[in-house]
Amino acid sequence: MPRNLNAWLDICFILFAALILTGILTYYNLFIGLGAGLVWLCLLFFGRERCLCRSEEFEHYCHTVISNVNSAANYALKKLPQVIILVDKEGRIQWFNKELEKHINIEPTYNIAMADFWPELDLEPLWGRNGKTVFVHENIHYQVIHRPVSTKENPCGMLALYIQDNSALEILKNIHADSRTTLMYIQIDNFNDVLQGLNDTEQNSLIFETNKAITDWMNHLEGFLRKVSEDLYVAVMEKRNLDTAMEEKFDILDKVRNLQNPVRHLSVTLSIGVAVADRQNLNQLGGKAYSMLEMALSRGGDQVAVLKRGKTEFYGGKTNAVEKYTRVKARIISNSIYELIQESDEVFIMGHQNEDFDSLGAAIGVSRMAKYLKKPVHIILSEFNTGISKFTETLKTKEGYSELFLPANKLINITAERPLLFVVDTHIPHLTASPELLERIKDVVVIDHHRRSSNFIKNARLTYSEPATSSTSELVTELLIYFSDDLTLPRMEATALYAGILVDTKNFAVQTGVRTFDAAAYLRRCGADPVSVRQMFRSDFETEQAKAQAKAQARMLPGGLIITMCREPLPNIQVIAAQVADSMLRIEDVRVSMVVFQLTPDVIGISARSTGTINVQVIMEQFGGGGHQNVAGAQIVNSDIDTVFEDVITATQLFIEENDKNESNTATGR
Repeated sequence: MPRNLNAWLDICFILFAALILTGILTYYNLFIGLGAGLVWLCLLFFGRERCLCRSEEFEHYCHTVISNVNSAANYALKKLPQVIILVDKEGRIQWFNKELEKHINIEPTYNIAMADFWPELDLEPLWGRNGKTVFVHENIHYQVIHRPVSTKENPCGMLALYIQDNSALEILKNIHADSRTTLMYIQIDNFNDVLQGLNDTEQNSLIFETNKAITDWMNHLEGFLRKVSEDLYVAVMEKRNLDTAMEEKFDILDKVRNLQNPVRHLSVTLSIGVAVADRQNLNQLGGKAYSMLEMALSRGGDQVAVLKRGKTEFYGGKTNAVEKYTRVKARIISNSIYELIQESDEVFIMGHQNEDFDSLGAAIGVSRMAKYLKKPVHIILSEFNTGISKFTETLKTKEGYSELFLPANKLINITAERPLLFVVDTHIPHLTASPELLERIKDVVVIDHHRRSSNFIKNARLTYSEPATSSTSELVTELLIYFSDDLTLPRMEATALYAGILVDTKNFAVQTGVRTFDAAAYLRRCGADPVSVRQMFRSDFETEQAKAQAKAQARMLPGGLIITMCREPLPNIQVIAAQVADSMLRIEDVRVSMVVFQLTPDVIGISARSTGTINVQVIMEQFGGGGHQNVAGAQIVNSDIDTVFEDVITATQLFIEENDKNESNTATGR
C-alpha cells in the first residue's frame, strides 16, 4: 500500500503541473485551452483508476504470501537435506526434521534421548555455546554445528544442532594425512667396528646381507631407498607406510642385529631418524630427519627416533652403546671448551637435582679448567644433596674451596657480562639443580653420558654426549687430559672424579670399557685415594636398616622383575634406593630390579636396574625420566607412592612381554 500511495502523489504532482500549463494555454487561446483541459481530465481519471487497480493487486499479493509463508517455511525445514534437531538440557529431542530418519536405525519420536541412537555425541561440553564438532558413529563421520536457542523460561533453554554426514571429507583428510611425505635417514652405526678382523670376502658378504635386509624391508614398506655412502641410506615413503613400520616396532632392527661379525661376534646395528612432513618444506624436513638420526645416535644407537606432530617417539635401543676407542672427539671438544672459557667472564657449573658423586666429580673437574684459566667459578648445588654433603663439607674446609659451592636458592645476581654455564650429568632442563639459571645464561655447555631423551636443553653452544662411557666423570677426565699439558689436578679433585667413576660403574663392574680404566689410571697418577672414597661411601646403622627393610618387602614377579618400596623420606633415600636396586639385581633369575621411594613429600622417585636384556631407560622415559639401558631412574611430582608402584609394575611387565615376544619372533626368523 505505501508503494501505491507514493505513485499517486507523483501522478498528482505531474497533473498539477499540466493544469498550470493548461491554464496558460486557455489565457492565450480559449479553444486550445478547453481541449487541453479535456485531455487533463481524462488523464486524471485514468491515473486514479490505475492506482486503485494496483492497490487491489498488491493487497491480494500480500494476503497470499502471508497465508502461505508458515507452511512454506515448515516444508523447507522438514525437507532440508540436513538433520536439524532441537534438544533440551537433558539431551531429549523437542523437535526434529524428517532427515533424521535416514541416519538412525530407530524411529525418532519427540522427547527421545539422543544417547539412545548417537551415544558418541556428548552434549554437555556443547551446551550454551556456538561452534562445531565432529563425532563418529558406525564409521560415519558427522559434523555438528551447534547454536544455543532461547526460550521464555531460559535464555539457553535449548540447543539447535545442524548435523550432516561429513564422511567424504574425513576420508579425504585421512587420505591426505596417510600420503604425507616421510623422510628417513638409515645409518649403520657400527660400520667400521663390525668389519674389523674380516677379510675382503667376509666383509663383502656381511655388507651384502645388510644391504639386502634393508632393501627388502623398504620394498615391504613400498618406499624409495638410496644409498648415499658406505653406511648411510636415505628413504622416502608415505606416512601410511611409516605407520606399518611403527606397528611392526621397526623389526628391521632385530633382523639386522642377527647379522654378526663371525670373528668378533659383534652384531650389525642401525640408527634411524624419521620425520613426517607437516607444513615444512622438503629442506626443513630433511633437517628434522637428520636431527632425529643424531638423537638416535646420541642415545647409543640401535634404535629409531620418529618425529611426528611435534612429538618424538623411540623404538629399539636393546643393545649397549659401542665404545669408541679413539679420543679424537674428546680432544676437539676439549679445545672448544678451552676457547669458550677463555671468552667468558665467569663460569657456573651445575648437575642434576640431588647430586651424586658422578655429578659432583664432573662439576669439580670442570671447575679445575676454569681455575686454570683464572676465571671466577661457582658450582651450583640443589637443595637436596645429602648423598655428597660429607665430601662437600670436607672440601669447603680446604684452602681455595670455601667460595666454590653456592646453593641454588641463594644465587641472586649475575654481574658478569659474558657468563658461561656448564650442565653436567644431565641434559633434561627441569632436572637440573637450577632450571631458572638456564633461562638467565644463554651460553650453555652440556656434558653428559646418559642416552638422550626428547626433552633436552636446546640451543646449547656445545653438547658433548657419549652414552658408551661409564660416567660423566670419565668424560671430564678425558677432557682434562687434553685441556692443557700444564694442568695439574689436585689430589682432592682427582679423588672426587675417581669416586664419580666408581659409583656409576658399581666398582668397575657395569658399563666399563678400556677408556674407563685409562681415565681411572690417570686419576690414580694424580693422587686419587681409593681409601678416602671408601670412607665417603660408608653408611650409618639407620641406612643399613632401611636397606634391609626394603629388601625384605621386595616382590618377585613373572618375567624376572623384582620390585620394592621405601615409604619413609630418609635424608639419603636416593642413595639407599640405588644400592637396594643394585643388590637385588644379583638375585638369581632377576632381570630387572625396581625401587620406588618417597624422595620428598611431593616427589616420588624410581631407581631402575637391568642385567642388560631389558632396556630400563625406555621404561623410565614413560615416567618422565631416563638414563642408560642398565641404569635409569625417574621422579614423579604430585602423586602417591602406591599409585606409582602399581604403574611401574604394569609398565615394566608390559615392556618385558613385548621384548620377549619380539626376541621370540626374531629367533624364529619372522
